[in-house]
Amino acid sequence: MIGLFIAGLVFTGIMLVFVGLAGSGRGAGMSARLERYAAGKPEATAASASGQGSSGLSDILAQSVALARLNRVVEQRDFGANLARDIARADLKLKPGEFMAIWAGSVIGVPFLFLMLSVVLAPLGTPLALVIGGVFGFFLPRFWLGQRRAGRLNAFNKQLPDTITLIANALRAGSSFLQAIEMVVRESSPPVTVEFGRVLREVNLGLAFDVALDNMVRRVRSDDLELMATAITIQHQVGGNLAEILDSIAYTIRERVRIKGEIRTLTAQGRMSGYVVAGMPVILMGLLFVLAPGFMQPLFENPPGIMGLPAGVIVLAIGGFFMFIGFMAIRRIVAIEV
Repeated sequence: MIGLFIAGLVFTGIMLVFVGLAGSGRGAGMSARLERYAAGKPEATAASASGQGSSGLSDILAQSVALARLNRVVEQRDFGANLARDIARADLKLKPGEFMAIWAGSVIGVPFLFLMLSVVLAPLGTPLALVIGGVFGFFLPRFWLGQRRAGRLNAFNKQLPDTITLIANALRAGSSFLQAIEMVVRESSPPVTVEFGRVLREVNLGLAFDVALDNMVRRVRSDDLELMATAITIQHQVGGNLAEILDSIAYTIRERVRIKGEIRTLTAQGRMSGYVVAGMPVILMGLLFVLAPGFMQPLFENPPGIMGLPAGVIVLAIGGFFMFIGFMAIRRIVAIEV
């Protein structure tokens, strides 16, 4: 059973590579160069590439022909476009095909790590543990991507009020709006400088300013940034004192951040209760499975059985379902919108 499981995982990884090879096609070189320019990453020359002694994992992935072809296939699909958008929001220097290769490697690598650790902890080599490792490896890259995206959005929202104030002061000093954005790129820190710098590059490439601003709103997906972009677009159409409008928006955003911080402090105990209620049974079961596997064995014996499955598995499934419902209910209670 273990051999068949490993063979299936290896077969899945090989099939991902062959799908990229079979669906390879010529991409638009000019579009790729424009995308690299808009992203702020200059194209490496052949001479500089040959002078490098050792490359990191990202360079190896970028230079892989198979991954490049796989990336072209993935980008033509809807899920590839959504994945590319999530990667851009997380500020990862990866293509969708490269992320999918890492994803497949995680699905195969975590069970393989369990097999290696089974020399010390024998229960990690059981088929159930390998299946759990495969599921964990499947969700691990997406969880990491979501955490990166949430952390970057939080950092962007914290810097946005000061950025808006800087733009307003630059406008009062007589600078144009594009000059104010250039000052933000020079004086601020990432991730604000990265996003506003990309707006400047898109405008320099001939894109309309409103369109470049909308592109930044789609990349960041921040409600505060959308409020600022809407105010700027309306001001460009009907006129008005943009500096005063931006000051009002900055004050509103600061007050919202302050209220969110207070609410997060008041609901910290409820959030922690949800984590403890949902996590403690799972952690306790995992410790018992590793330290005393014989204690958990009766749960997976048949008979007794229900609908052909061991009764213990049915009980665990029902308990896990209600734990999930309780966890989601607690999250909904403590999630207060501002």
